[in-house]
Amino acid sequence: MTRLSSYVMLTLAILLVSAACITMARSSGADGGNASFDRRTRISMMANLHTTEIPSDRIEKEIEEKTGIQLDIQWVPDGSYDEKVFAALATGTLPQVLYLKNAASLSYFRDEIRSGLFWEIGPYLDGYPNLKRLKPEVLRNTAIDGKLYSLYQERALARSGIIYRKDWADRLGLPAPETLDDLYEMLKGFTYDDPDNNGIDDTIGLTDRNDLIYGAFKTISSYYGTPNHWGWHNDSLQPEFVFPQYMETMKFFKKLHSEGLVNEDFPITSKTDQQELFITGKAGVYIGAMGDVLSLQSRLLANDPEAVLDVQNRVRGPEGYGIWASQGYGTVILFPKSAIATEEELKNVLSFYDSLMSPELANLMYWGIEGTHYTVQDGKAVAVDAFELREKDVKPYQALMAGSFSTIPGMLEPVNTNEVKAKAERLIYDNESFLINDPTAPLESPLYNEIGVRLNERMRDATYQFMLGMIDEKGFEAEIDRWLEEGGSQIIEEYQTSYRSTVGPYLHEEYR
Repeated sequence: MTRLSSYVMLTLAILLVSAACITMARSSGADGGNASFDRRTRISMMANLHTTEIPSDRIEKEIEEKTGIQLDIQWVPDGSYDEKVFAALATGTLPQVLYLKNAASLSYFRDEIRSGLFWEIGPYLDGYPNLKRLKPEVLRNTAIDGKLYSLYQERALARSGIIYRKDWADRLGLPAPETLDDLYEMLKGFTYDDPDNNGIDDTIGLTDRNDLIYGAFKTISSYYGTPNHWGWHNDSLQPEFVFPQYMETMKFFKKLHSEGLVNEDFPITSKTDQQELFITGKAGVYIGAMGDVLSLQSRLLANDPEAVLDVQNRVRGPEGYGIWASQGYGTVILFPKSAIATEEELKNVLSFYDSLMSPELANLMYWGIEGTHYTVQDGKAVAVDAFELREKDVKPYQALMAGSFSTIPGMLEPVNTNEVKAKAERLIYDNESFLINDPTAPLESPLYNEIGVRLNERMRDATYQFMLGMIDEKGFEAEIDRWLEEGGSQIIEEYQTSYRSTVGPYLHEEYR
């Protein structure tokens, strides 16, 4: 019995005993609805509700009018969403369209997908002009054994970059860092050359935190050309920490630490404390999500009204440009065979989603009704200053979208009056021209699912120990050997087996 199957049975038992459990659902296709719709034009779906109340049906009725489809939406509160999904799975009452709770949920459905409970949709996508614009690299990340079963809700593939004090850089005559050497010189200047011009030795270059992924380490590691979690070496998948580029990144951070260019206690620094160093003018460089620049700027200006921030994403390393890519989706959309009996019905549902990816309907679902929820200014959308109205009418429907701005030409971009925030958004999309993908994203290792977190924590500790000078290269290599002995070798083999058994077009070309 799979982990999901066990959880399904437990959840079902709990739900049967607890009859008072309320799932807060609304069916817009109930008896007495619009009689002009019949079974062939009704689509049922289960959707995660992230607001406190179910939405009004204003957007829903607009969608129905424009598509000729009657919607039957079960809005389930986020806190009880998984239980509702598992109960429907156990009782065979899944709707025609199933949104999973989040990206991580897909791994729990692998066995159910393999068993044939959901439609494979990959062979159909080329027949739909809008659906076929979904990003191949993201579709590959959602694939199971090389086959595609889902659409996805878009998330930026790579948000990481550098946020830095431009006023400090200008004062010291430093350009935006374009190479790793440039970045080092900026960090050194921000530490030792009195960038705030107060005559006191009270600044450091980089503020970092206890996170090897979303802190500075993984982004700088990308600049060195390190694989993203896993990479290929001698026709074998290997973890990132066995590659020489990973070691070079550790040496770079060890140098920063020994020279005092980064906060000394960065391995135990929280994100809150990391940002505090930046907004109080103690540090001049923040490496992470470039979208953070808006909040950082606002808080920094409260302390220093003359401060100026800038962002940079293209830092050339020994192997050129590179940035680690996320999976590129927030969740996926599955199509149960128990609710979609025929290929013709499946095509009708896919046709509906193709319509949702038209600019008209995408703008309706994301922004709402023009003149009520937003206005258009210079070809961009401006949300009305009515938070509660947008929360009630629009926000829940954003969670029903497939694709988003980068895959729907004509979808209205937001007006962004903040110059550096607008630049950050442009650079986030520019990152997609030199992504480093994780080759194991569509693969599976049962042992990694079981003990991977524990093994990764061990290598995380070893990485910090090296950067702090507590162990040397031989000591780090000994930790790799220990990782291999305690399950790592089997994980490598399981990923290899998963790769060899993967078929179909949904596999990263560079990893074939």
